[in-house]
Amino acid sequence: MTTFHPTLRSIAAVLALGVVTACGGGGEAAKQPPPNPIATGQVPSYYPGDYTQVIEASKKEGGTLTIYSNTDQENWAPIFRDFRKKYAWVTEIAANNLDSDEVFQRVLSEQATGDSPADLVVSNAAQAWADFAARSGTLLEYASPEKGKLPDFAELLPNVYAMSVDPLSIAYNTALLPEKPTGLKSLAAILAKKPADYQNKVTTRDVGGAFGFTVSHAFAAARPESWTSLASVLPLARPETSSGTQLEKIMAGEYVAGFFVSAAPAYPVVAKSGGLLEISFLDDGTVALPRGIGIAAKAPHPATSKLFVDFLLSQEGQRAVAEGGLTSYRDGIAVGDGLHTYQELVTSVGEDNVILAKYAKVPDDEVKSFTDKWNGLLGR
Repeated sequence: MTTFHPTLRSIAAVLALGVVTACGGGGEAAKQPPPNPIATGQVPSYYPGDYTQVIEASKKEGGTLTIYSNTDQENWAPIFRDFRKKYAWVTEIAANNLDSDEVFQRVLSEQATGDSPADLVVSNAAQAWADFAARSGTLLEYASPEKGKLPDFAELLPNVYAMSVDPLSIAYNTALLPEKPTGLKSLAAILAKKPADYQNKVTTRDVGGAFGFTVSHAFAAARPESWTSLASVLPLARPETSSGTQLEKIMAGEYVAGFFVSAAPAYPVVAKSGGLLEISFLDDGTVALPRGIGIAAKAPHPATSKLFVDFLLSQEGQRAVAEGGLTSYRDGIAVGDGLHTYQELVTSVGEDNVILAKYAKVPDDEVKSFTDKWNGLLGR
């Protein structure tokens, strides 16, 4: 049995369909990708000869796996489906859906009592990951045999690997915004034509949260000249704590546009919106945020956890990652039919315009300075 929990993304997708129906629109559903071929019970030839010991150990662990994550059910669905095809004895995968920071707070609290059911930890809260990974006794040391087949940035921190690398976008309501924004500077120019009409009609991520701080800080640090555009856009904007909420309110017309909206939840809403919602990647700097995964130090099912991490990083697993709506980054994954890749992003905006967010701890004084400056510009 696979356990999921509903999230705002599901609500946003439902709302998108409702709005399209109300508008008399339709739009075809996104095409389904072809089946993902899975080599059942087999591993790549480049795996070490003693990898069979990991497989046999997993068979003795009861066929269960518990994941603490901030990842939504539709993202996980094809990954769990294909992992269970490959290793049929894994029959129960439980994945909760917590806030980005809450993932670590929950694990740390449980580890302190010596009784945590968490096998795997998944989040894209870079700051929180850097703090968590630096603590003693939080992560199991594990070198995946897939590491040599991946880009250098695949290992985000010691024992923390990138599950996906998801770009941030500008999402906008095509019925309410007269022009397509191609970047932050472009959005600022559009809004500047009638600023009074757009007061409180733009949304961005709350920099008080780990996700919002990471992507906003990464963008401003890589593009310091962007503060000119931010000084024009932020006074018209209101912060939200999730991309699901942003998309819901853009679809409903409460906002005309949002910037630094994760593309992962936006893709299915765009596909079902009949053209009412569109996204664009910023031609003046698109932040790409890796989603990290690591094995908990006291994972109840360590061998099965290793199998899962290796599968996730493999060609088969990265194809499933893309099918779930996240952005895969391993070479060789075909795009189209709803599948998206990091390589596709690079082709779209150019390598120089991709800002890869780092998993590194930002000093507290820098965090305060940045958030004070950002929040001081917000219209609220």
